[in-house]
Amino acid sequence: MMAKPLSIKAACAAALLFVGVPAYAHAERIVSVGGSTTEIVYALGAGERLVGADTTSIYPAAADALPDVGYVRQLSAEGLLSLSPDLILAGGEAGPDTALAQTEAAGVRIVKLEEGFAPEDVYAHIAEVGAALGRDAEAAALNETLKQDMDRVLADVAKIEGRKPRVMFLLQAGRGGLLVAGSDTAAHAMIELAGGENPASTIKGYKPFSPEAATEAAPDILLVTDQTIEMLGGGEKLLADPALAATPAGKAKRIVSMDALYLAGFGPRLAHALRDLAAGFHPGAEIAPLPARPWTEAQ
Repeated sequence: MMAKPLSIKAACAAALLFVGVPAYAHAERIVSVGGSTTEIVYALGAGERLVGADTTSIYPAAADALPDVGYVRQLSAEGLLSLSPDLILAGGEAGPDTALAQTEAAGVRIVKLEEGFAPEDVYAHIAEVGAALGRDAEAAALNETLKQDMDRVLADVAKIEGRKPRVMFLLQAGRGGLLVAGSDTAAHAMIELAGGENPASTIKGYKPFSPEAATEAAPDILLVTDQTIEMLGGGEKLLADPALAATPAGKAKRIVSMDALYLAGFGPRLAHALRDLAAGFHPGAEIAPLPARPWTEAQ
């Protein structure tokens, strides 16, 4: 029996798959879940295809103005489907799985992306998003520039002599108490990449702040997000804690503060964030500024 000929539409889809271009690469109603994923979409020049994003997608400003589908880890199928997307880019933290499964069962294609806390993970993330959008060439160009910038920063950090500063990252989580970042966190990775030492590396993930542990850690620098400083009501409120005030960082009033997504996003702005962080850790070192890039100057 002779096979039925493919329709023109089916033949085009088959051809796209055959040459390695996903059939959904030309989707025009995309929802992005994850701040760094959304940044990558804009950096690849595809921001106009976004119809929604999660609450962590706050850069560039255009992303923050998109319809909100909720917090990255607390999505609902109803919220995602309400925007009638034809593609969802789901970053590594996107969930819960049940919401994604329900959305996929409704016929929406979901591309699940891998993320990590190493430069190589960022390059892979960019390449994955580029492939999903049919923008492999743009992704390759972005990665090439990002690698050049990373190499420059890491070379400057490698030249720094002397003892590495002990850097403790503190995070205000909602109305709860302060949390300390241990290993297997974005903050830990950034501290080490910037030439610092995390005295809380013996713990994994985020743990509640302990005055006794802070005293034992004896940090030289307290690293926080701008959002934490705002929630606390200023850096002086952080240093008002007796345990922190007694540390070398507290006595020297050494606080380094950065925007949360910029510091821990591990996206296209990684090299610039790392450069700024290293400069904050090592004020006397020669760490050259990086040239502005379209994705670091976006409005």
